[in-house]
Amino acid sequence: MTLTDTPSLPGALSSAPHRGAARTARRRAVLNWVAVHSLAVAAALFFLLPFVFVFLTSVMTDRQALTTDFWPQHWQWSNYAKVWHTPGFLTWWRNTLVYAGAGTALTVLSSLPVAYALARFRFRGRNLALMAVISMMMLPPQVTVIPMYLFWAKQLHLTGTLWPLIIPMAFGDAFTIFLLRQFLLTIPREYTEAARVDGCGELRTLLRVILPMARPAVAAVALFQFFYCWNDYFGPQIYASENPGAWTLSYGLESFKGAHHTNWNLTMAATLLVMAPVILLFFFAQKAFIEGVTLTGVKG
Repeated sequence: MTLTDTPSLPGALSSAPHRGAARTARRRAVLNWVAVHSLAVAAALFFLLPFVFVFLTSVMTDRQALTTDFWPQHWQWSNYAKVWHTPGFLTWWRNTLVYAGAGTALTVLSSLPVAYALARFRFRGRNLALMAVISMMMLPPQVTVIPMYLFWAKQLHLTGTLWPLIIPMAFGDAFTIFLLRQFLLTIPREYTEAARVDGCGELRTLLRVILPMARPAVAAVALFQFFYCWNDYFGPQIYASENPGAWTLSYGLESFKGAHHTNWNLTMAATLLVMAPVILLFFFAQKAFIEGVTLTGVKG
């Protein structure tokens, strides 16, 4: 029995260092995982702290909101009802939804055909048109605000409404055109050629073939435009400030803050009600948003 067991001793001795090395590698992997995710959790908490502060302040009493207390002593959920029933708050919501919804729809509908033409058609002056689109992205809006205001105010008499902000979106947006064009360049031409062989025209090819494949990019630019319109303060201040019935949430929130500058709990509750739809929309659409933003820069 001793003779048969003797050859197995070197193998047993040699396997011990391998088990020790594997155990060390596993321990190192666990420590790396903890280190990486602890940094991620710390960064997430760092970005979440302002939202936590806004939420906790929004459910405090008027007196406690002016103190250094961080945790509410009495949870005042009625603050949200007070803000919601503030005169004009529902009007601001309606105007913002109209502005953001109509502006997003018009921007996507007007920019997609232009991006398709720049990506698929070969015509004289295409590169010049692309350079013009890119140059529009570099032009600050403050440069054109005075002549545009004079045009809407003196010629069309539409100041005091949101139409000067909504109507221009029906003529395309340079940033949206550029992002959609970048994404459409990644779609192989064989799809459009096959559609033409089957008898599809350009419009039908765009709607039936290209648009379903470009959903991530369309979702990304739609979210970009929706967030821009929802948070826009400069435009409503220029065109709608003289008419409280045309105020949006961004501009109305400034007025609400001025009227309740000592009621920080109500101000924070109003701020949270303004931010909540955008945050929820991003969480529900973040997959399509990230995918669209990633793929729009694959090919130049």
